[in-house]
Amino acid sequence: MRQVVREFQQQADEADFIAVIDDTGSHTARELIEEAVRLAEALSADAPDDSAGGGSVGTVLVQADNSWRTIAATLAVGLRGGVLAVVNRHTTPAEFDAAWEDIRPDAVVAEPSAIDEWTVSTRLPGPARTVLDGWTCRSTPHQREVARWSDGVLIGLTSGSTGRPKGVVQSERALRYAATSTVNANGLSPGDAVAAIVPLSSTAAYCFGVYLSLLLRGPLVLTGKWDRAVAMRRMADAGVRWTMCVPTMALQMGTEAAGSGVLRGVRSITVGGGPMDRGALARAERSLGTRILRVFGMSECLGHTSPSPDDPEEIRLGRDGRPFPGTDVRALTPDGQVAGPGVTGQAQVRGPSLFLGYAREGRTDPPALTEDGYLPTGDLLMTHEDGTISIMGREKDIIIRGGRNIDITEIERAVASHPRVARACVAPVPDDVLGERVALLVVAEKDGDGVDLAEVTGHLESVGLSKTKWPEYVYGVEELPQTKVGKLDRGGARDLAFRLHAHEGEA
Repeated sequence: MRQVVREFQQQADEADFIAVIDDTGSHTARELIEEAVRLAEALSADAPDDSAGGGSVGTVLVQADNSWRTIAATLAVGLRGGVLAVVNRHTTPAEFDAAWEDIRPDAVVAEPSAIDEWTVSTRLPGPARTVLDGWTCRSTPHQREVARWSDGVLIGLTSGSTGRPKGVVQSERALRYAATSTVNANGLSPGDAVAAIVPLSSTAAYCFGVYLSLLLRGPLVLTGKWDRAVAMRRMADAGVRWTMCVPTMALQMGTEAAGSGVLRGVRSITVGGGPMDRGALARAERSLGTRILRVFGMSECLGHTSPSPDDPEEIRLGRDGRPFPGTDVRALTPDGQVAGPGVTGQAQVRGPSLFLGYAREGRTDPPALTEDGYLPTGDLLMTHEDGTISIMGREKDIIIRGGRNIDITEIERAVASHPRVARACVAPVPDDVLGERVALLVVAEKDGDGVDLAEVTGHLESVGLSKTKWPEYVYGVEELPQTKVGKLDRGGARDLAFRLHAHEGEA
């Protein structure tokens, strides 16, 4: 993180500027650097004289909330050439145990209640120091070795939506490439204000929130907790030019805006990380007054595709962008051949934003790549003649009904085109005869009644979806289950559908 922090500091030395706008107000670059210097001193206070670099902060695990503190912690770690690991305040003790085992940090910075809940004092028994206006810092007196991360500077945990969260180790080269490519794709300029409304504890949110804003050296607009009205008002007041969010957030803001065009000053909103429908996104962007860009990326290979705000709606909202310059994305058929345009295959990616590996037992465990350096993503991909791509779903996103594999993404896309459906998710429910049946969780648009099974199946018939794929149960819900970073929680959705189905059977 040293390079971007050095550039940020140089800019602040030349002329101070507003660097963060959050729930507590505005914070200048120089104020953040002063906080960072104090934090760096606290982090290195227990470092032995013979530690690498002398006064090294080592690997620092930080509670990354959406406030100025996350930026100050980044500056502190970057000033001393350390490695930053980010974790969410809602991380459970069991999840923290797993993260601790994987990362084995030299220091932890968090609010006091988190320090207690995660039993940090038993892991780092040295003195507790107060930092960042009331937070606590604990560090090890032992030698700190950052070389164990193989030039990694950031460790972010995956969302855990498909299994145990893993620590993803990213280099500054990868962060800079992904952020710069996003800046170029969206036509941003130095000094532009950007917003981070997804929790900064996710690898992607950190890259495209914290790192990108440090790169632009302009204001970063934050909201502590997700509130669509607050987020939109703050973005409009601050003159935000771009933000990234998950589909649920974009659709919720579109509903809240009610056609007011409140974000017409925002050049574009990048949306990724969940099921997306062109019709629903088009309604949202018209209501907000901006352009929405569908993208494809993952913690292991940050945001490696994007369209342009100037692309037609068919490209911006109907597909998942084109690879960043220097990134290769391909689809493989079952026999291992590269699939041509219009053919769906297993997605693989290779490029400068590829991660260094996973954090395991305190070191970088290199990823399992193909012989020619591609990472299999677990997605199904189709390329187009013009170089754009479409993600067709996850390889494992299926329901097996009576021996027939049913692609849940195909159903969700068809359902999402219904004008009265705000958000929807397909989940399996158990069946004694068929094994699984298809259930649908639906959040209806707030200006009407709920959406029932007959209305759903009638719509699916009108759009030509095969009857063998129609849901057999529809459950109206106020909101779909989400992970801590705002993505659709597939496991939570399955559990919710199971409970609703069981309750229906008991009634």
